[in-house]
Amino acid sequence: MKTRLLALALLVVVVAVQSVTAATLAVTREVQKDVMVTIYNGNLGLVKDVREVTLPLGTHEAQFMDVAAQIDPTSVHLTSLSDPAGLAILEQNYEYDLLSSDKLLEKYLGKTVRLYQSDGTFNEAKLLATAGPVFEINGQIHLGYSGRMVLPALPENLVARPTLVWLLRNRTAAAQKVEASYLTGGITWKADYVMVVNAADTTSDLTGWVTIDNKSGATYASAALKLVAGDVNRARDGRREGRMLDLAAKAASAREASRDFAEEGFFEYHLYTLDGRTTLKDQQTKQLALLNAAGVPVTKHLTYYGAQDYYRNAYGMPISNQKVAVLLEIGNSKDNRLGVPLPKGKVRVYKADSAGSQQFIGEDWIDHTPAGERVKIKLGDAFDVVGERTQKDWRKLGPGLWEVEWEIALRNHKSQDQTVTVIEPVPGDWQVLQSTHAYEKPEAHTLRFSLAVPKDGATKLVYRVRIRG
Repeated sequence: MKTRLLALALLVVVVAVQSVTAATLAVTREVQKDVMVTIYNGNLGLVKDVREVTLPLGTHEAQFMDVAAQIDPTSVHLTSLSDPAGLAILEQNYEYDLLSSDKLLEKYLGKTVRLYQSDGTFNEAKLLATAGPVFEINGQIHLGYSGRMVLPALPENLVARPTLVWLLRNRTAAAQKVEASYLTGGITWKADYVMVVNAADTTSDLTGWVTIDNKSGATYASAALKLVAGDVNRARDGRREGRMLDLAAKAASAREASRDFAEEGFFEYHLYTLDGRTTLKDQQTKQLALLNAAGVPVTKHLTYYGAQDYYRNAYGMPISNQKVAVLLEIGNSKDNRLGVPLPKGKVRVYKADSAGSQQFIGEDWIDHTPAGERVKIKLGDAFDVVGERTQKDWRKLGPGLWEVEWEIALRNHKSQDQTVTVIEPVPGDWQVLQSTHAYEKPEAHTLRFSLAVPKDGATKLVYRVRIRG
């Protein structure tokens, strides 16, 4: 590879680029009048590109250039906004074999090129291999060559930019606006949230950001932007998905992240429309402000979870490696200063330490959450509140019939009293025979306790359950 790179560094490739023939009209981004981009969560974008052009009358070929490299050619739709009935596509081709030095060398394998020296003299050489590269000159084999390699012409099947080539039938002589719409991969968006909780863990300030990742192979300048939140079903095509694999992204500037999004219900989804326009550069990650809400009430929960297999197996020793989970819960309602559809995304939570410096305390994913629903965010596991589970008795009374007794010890090493919710997923058809604490049955296979654990103290829960199933 190093030998090849060194050889290519010495070879300056000079190509005489053939111009578009008179019969072919190039429609470039320079005549673009408008562009609208709708982005979906699942690596999909809908592009509407409006350009103004004067097309020849009759049947002719046109090159619609500067489209996305990850375009789905089967989704392309062209219409004339000036005369819809006067323009028709008879044939369409998508050219995506892009021009590069490597591609040029590959196209000239086995062909004759010229190798120029600094004094202006040259040798005719046959290119045998691109790695090296390897030439045949006057019957001898040369590995690498210092000088300039000159190719006689640009191969017909190489294009400098992704291009749609249309055979059109046009009956409008005047300039007209045409709109090309298509779906493209390589562009997606997600929501990111930053939550800052107060010292008492009772309120928070919530900021939402839209993060757009554009690797579609095109830049959308001053675009009207819409975002669709929801799970849109797509027919799978493994070959197409394989060609649309993403590349690495680079950091973005939040300079334009100061405008608002208007939200509306759209079919079974939610649509967010940017108030204003923005430029989405290729290979760019951009963030735009989505929402800001201050003083949002939060509730902190300490939760100790069990598992279904505890009830059908015998355990000879305490289970002490279980953690007490820490969760924050918010209500997505106007009373809680929210009440807007929240797109799915990652929530990062911060809290100020004793010196006033904000520290990261956990993160979690949330799903699409409509107004009126509640959101739970798992931050991690408690350090000073620990639990231990001991199976006090286990009996198999008959086929598919068990009795199990559990003791759950919760110890609180904090300087404040704590409340811990114990969630026990009980399988089969079950009945609590006895319990030291009150319990609830929120679901058919869930047993729930709420235990007060004093500061620097402990609480023990003992319950016995009969299970059939």
